[in-house]
Amino acid sequence: MRCPKCNSNLREVGVDIEGAEQKAISHQCAKCGYFEFEEKSAAKVVKELKAKETPLKIKQKIIKLSQDRLGMYFNKNIVESLDLKAGENIYLSVPDKDHIILKINKQT
Repeated sequence: MRCPKCNSNLREVGVDIEGAEQKAISHQCAKCGYFEFEEKSAAKVVKELKAKETPLKIKQKIIKLSQDRLGMYFNKNIVESLDLKAGENIYLSVPDKDHIILKINKQT
């Protein structure tokens, strides 16, 4: 394979990507510094990294507010990351017996 800038030979190099076990293949020119990643190996690395992403999960306890009402507090990190303010509306939906979905209604 030839460099599109200087027409020198490109060298194939396996590049370590932080967080990925497999390497991305790069074609590099020692003469002018040009490089490009092989599309298939780069796509595999991206897929591997995305598979490792997990949503934020925090264990919370349900508390008793009054005789017929239950509630929970939002952790400080959740409040800050979502920029929640007292008095904002939150819409709840219950798609099945194991899930509650909260949707924040930000007024602009």
